Amino acid sequence: MDVSRYKIFEHQSRSFSEGTLEYINDQWVFFDDESEEASLLEDFLFQEVEVFSNHRWRKGKLIETDKVRLSNEDFDLQNATKIRIRKNLVYSLERLLEDLHEDAFLQFVMTLNSMEFSIYDCIYCHNHLSFLKEKKNQNGVNMMIFDNGEVICAVQHHFEYFKRINDRFEFTLSTGKRVVIEKLA
Repeated sequence: MDVSRYKIFEHQSRSFSEGTLEYINDQWVFFDDESEEASLLEDFLFQEVEVFSNHRWRKGKLIETDKVRLSNEDFDLQNATKIRIRKNLVYSLERLLEDLHEDAFLQFVMTLNSMEFSIYDCIYCHNHLSFLKEKKNQNGVNMMIFDNGEVICAVQHHFEYFKRINDRFEFTLSTGKRVVIEKLA
């Protein structure tokens, strides 16, 4: 993934699960503030996390169940430590975003964000394009569903990659609002 796309991914809303740690029965447990679900911290080993320390969020990687590697030090976790764990994208959406041409990618993400959705709100993605890698004439429709907690958004991505590059995105909200964008090259 190139640097500009990485920055867009990094700055999406709802890209982290935020919560508190508790040490229970010799195990670190992460309690998600939003969903109130509990998860074993060991399930997130070697993932990007942020630790709230000295009144700010500090980026690092969970290297042990009780330790986060920050840029220049190791941070020992304690009971009631506030942390954020980077969410993973739906795999098929991640592959689709990597395969989109730069202009189509930017238009898609900007439009999604303008409708108060994040790429991390994706709950389903059918990436038909991934089945056409070996074909010279690639055309079809990818389908995605996003849920921001208040509204559902269905997206159809009609694509045609052969003599010309054509990307058309149709966004339909559960409120009835519709937006269509098209990129021809």
